[in-house]
Amino acid sequence: MTLINFTVTHHFAAPPQVVWDEMIDWESHSNWIPATRIELHTDNAQIEGATFTGFTGYGKLALVDRMRISKIDWDDETGQGTCEVEKLGPVLQGRAGFTVSSDAGGSSVDWFEEVTVRYLPKLLAPIVSKLSALGFSLGMRRLEKVIEKKHSDTQPHVASAGTMP
Repeated sequence: MTLINFTVTHHFAAPPQVVWDEMIDWESHSNWIPATRIELHTDNAQIEGATFTGFTGYGKLALVDRMRISKIDWDDETGQGTCEVEKLGPVLQGRAGFTVSSDAGGSSVDWFEEVTVRYLPKLLAPIVSKLSALGFSLGMRRLEKVIEKKHSDTQPHVASAGTMP
């Protein structure tokens, strides 16, 4: 088994609670993580012990990624949340997670993965780590667009001076 380890940090203009709510909406990950869909196995998928499976790829070439939430905590007072999952196999084992926190002008997400990959030769670990980090960076940029679109659609439209609403 080969260790893959990376962290991706992304700034969002949105408030931390908005970003957190999107991040823990597991089924919506398919809207922003490339080639991924999530299947929930628990009625309440936002509690410790909840399980779900991610399928990344296409058809029979999809990677099956079974996970269990080991920590999920949002603090209204600080505007910070932390979520960690255990990777249960069959290919990926280890842990992953993210922290959403307030920063100047919005919020920041730190996403980490510390997993071992069955069948991956060790010499490919640096390449796979970089490609995985790039994939999650792309996912964060896509999530930012999803949030911007969702929240621009809910903002009230104000008529310009001299125009009729």
